[in-house]
Amino acid sequence: MANNTFLPVSLLVVSMLGCPSAIAGDSAEVVDNLSEFETALKLTADLENGRKLYKMCVACHGPEGWGDSNGSYPQIAGQLPGVIIKQLADIRAGNRDNPIMRAFTTVRALGGAQEIADVAGYIAALPMTQYNGLGNSRNLEQGKEIYQRDCADCHGYNGEGDAKKHVPVIHGQHYRYLERQYAWIRSGLRRNSNKEMVKQIQGYSLREEDAVLSYTASLLPPEEKLAEPDWKNPDFPNYHRSWTPDPVRDRRGSYR
Repeated sequence: MANNTFLPVSLLVVSMLGCPSAIAGDSAEVVDNLSEFETALKLTADLENGRKLYKMCVACHGPEGWGDSNGSYPQIAGQLPGVIIKQLADIRAGNRDNPIMRAFTTVRALGGAQEIADVAGYIAALPMTQYNGLGNSRNLEQGKEIYQRDCADCHGYNGEGDAKKHVPVIHGQHYRYLERQYAWIRSGLRRNSNKEMVKQIQGYSLREEDAVLSYTASLLPPEEKLAEPDWKNPDFPNYHRSWTPDPVRDRRGSYR
């Protein structure tokens, strides 16, 4: 999307693209948050410490970071580190409403800029599942047209995002999660959304909304980012995720 007009699903993960200067809170909180955000972006992630910190994320996002195809939690594996850092900073400052995540982003739980960089680096390095939940197969051509017209300039033609601009990866994301974030952005619940993006959302019909979200969910991550079909995170062998990817249900059979 040209001129900072982003795909309605931005956001994800972590989309995810509120302007740092718009972080909520008093002036001191804003300065501190911006400083922490900018500092974390420049730090080298300690992946071993990131693994330790990710233990508190496993219960919701799963040991592999694949979330849940019902949309309760997004796939965060493979997300760009800067996007993860940005979302953690926004939630931490109250610029993005997420009561559950707010508890896990406090200084007591996560620490400072180095810890944010560490867990973001660990999550970004996780391979992605190719069996994400899908949407409606009937409108994919229309969705592709909308996506390439309105979204590809920022999010990339395959949903690969933009590391320099902190535009999120959106390929491989669960349709139901994209759908929920779309509704939150449109209603104003996701306060760190780009204003131009909100205007664009309000201009889409329900059919167009479903089409572009279904097409986005159909975008596969590149092969080098994908996990093997039966891969399990060896760092957390004793954890069992509530959702197990099903190649038939989630990639080939979950279209409505």
